[in-house]
This record gives sequence, C-alpha cells and structure tokens, in this order.
Amino acid sequence: MVWVDVAYSFPALTVGGNTGIGKATALHLARKGARVILACRNRNKAAAAIAEIETQTGSTDVIYVHLDLASLKSVRSFAETFLKTESRLDLLINNAGLVADGRTEDGYGIEFGVNHLGHFLLTNLLLERMKKTGGGRVITLSSMAHRWGHIDFNALVANKDLGTGRYSWQFFHAYCNSKLCNVLFTHELAERLKGTDVTCYSVHPGVVRTELSRNVGLWQKIFIQPVAWLLFLDPEMGAQTTLHCALQEGIEPLSGKYFSCCEAQEVSAHARDDKVALKLWEVSEKLCGLG
Repeated sequence: MVWVDVAYSFPALTVGGNTGIGKATALHLARKGARVILACRNRNKAAAAIAEIETQTGSTDVIYVHLDLASLKSVRSFAETFLKTESRLDLLINNAGLVADGRTEDGYGIEFGVNHLGHFLLTNLLLERMKKTGGGRVITLSSMAHRWGHIDFNALVANKDLGTGRYSWQFFHAYCNSKLCNVLFTHELAERLKGTDVTCYSVHPGVVRTELSRNVGLWQKIFIQPVAWLLFLDPEMGAQTTLHCALQEGIEPLSGKYFSCCEAQEVSAHARDDKVALKLWEVSEKLCGLG
C-alpha cells in the first residue's frame, strides 16, 4: 500500500469523529500530520477523543467544532464558521451515521436526515473550497446494507422519509435506504466533479463494533452487543478502507466508486442507476434549499 507522502499539515474534516471508526480515522490522520477537525454534536465525547488522539500521536492540531447533522441550520452554521476560519480543505470524511427512530429538527426521518441529507448539504457548502484547494477527496461512509435499500421518491415527498414504522426491522430498512443514498450521492458527485481534481469515494468499512445502534431499544442491544464483540471488526480495522480512499496514491480514476476491503467493488444495479442518482441529487437540493 503506497500512501500519499504528506509534506504539510493538511486540513482533514472528519464528521462524527469522536467515536468508533471516525475516531480511529482521525487518530491515524493526526499521526500522518493532518490538522484534524472533529465535527460532531457531543462536546464531551469530542474532548475525550481529542485527549486520546493527542496522547497517542503527540499532535497538538486537533480541534472540535460543533455540528448537528439533524439540523440543516447547524450544518449551515458549521460551514459558515469553517469557511471563515480555514483557508483550505483537503479531506472531507462524511463518517457520521445512526440507526434510530425519530425526526430531525427539520422534520425529516432521522436516518435519512443524518445519514444522507446532512452530509449532502455539508459537502455542497464546502465543495468550492475543496476545488480551490485542489486535489481534495470526499469520502462518504456507506455500507453493504445499501444492497437492500430502495429509493421511493413518492414516500419521501409525502412523509419526508424513506422508511416508515417503529419496529426494529423497519429501522434497519430505513438505514439500508440511507446507505443507498450515500452510494448514489457519491456516484452523482463524481459526475459533477469531472474536469476538476477533486475526487470522491463511498466506503463499506466492514461490519464494525461502533455506537451506530446506540439509539435502538434495550432488547435489540441485548441481542446485538454480544454478537458484535464476537464477530465484528474493531474500529481500527474498520477505518482502513476510509484511510485507503483518503491517502492511497493513484486511485483518482476510480472517483465515484464504492470501496470495500481497500478495493473498488461492484455495487448492485440500482446503486449505479444514473437517473435515480440524478433525481436524488435534485430532490436533495430542493430539500436543503440549494440551487
């Protein structure tokens, strides 16, 4: 594996970088010399993550900026602050994700709103800065679960969500739908980035022990957690494909592709549908008030 040789403190924005895969990613980037910005909601967890990263890497260039992806107002506020304080952006890692019931501040289904729409708006607000910087990469964490996803635009318009119901399997179905959005978003983003030197990739990190299911019910946790400790990857291993897409030399021709196990992989037919990807982009623009 040949990773990019870093000769300066490049800014790396890790969304949801205070726990799990995001923290493991941030730690490695700090070790590589990046200026790491943890964009997340929980200040206390961010402070603990920063202390751990500083202790393990010796870096003094890790900062926290508040961001709540369940609020489009918060996303806009974060982007405004970032653009005022940071002159460049080399890496944007859309890492945050959850499995939960509920609604965002703007009334969208929480999984659709956080896992897709918040990242979509953030990326669009920061994209011109990345183009100005040159050579940047956008990495969005998806999942193999995208294979079971489906985009029902009528349901999205009617319910402001891609899933309905309160049972755990319905949460999971909504999660699959949001992960399909991540793949389609990256596919369309790559089309729009043609002619620039900014590239983008979607990532399946593996089945990893994280806090992804922290918002599910007690009985689901009782079932999930013992299985997770026995069979799932630890966050350090789960971060490897993200780091590959962030730092590997020579993968620029693979912009827009879906990566797993540090290699580009085929996606299901509905995850590479140009028309659906374009429609999702256009609908997402309207929902975010862009364009």
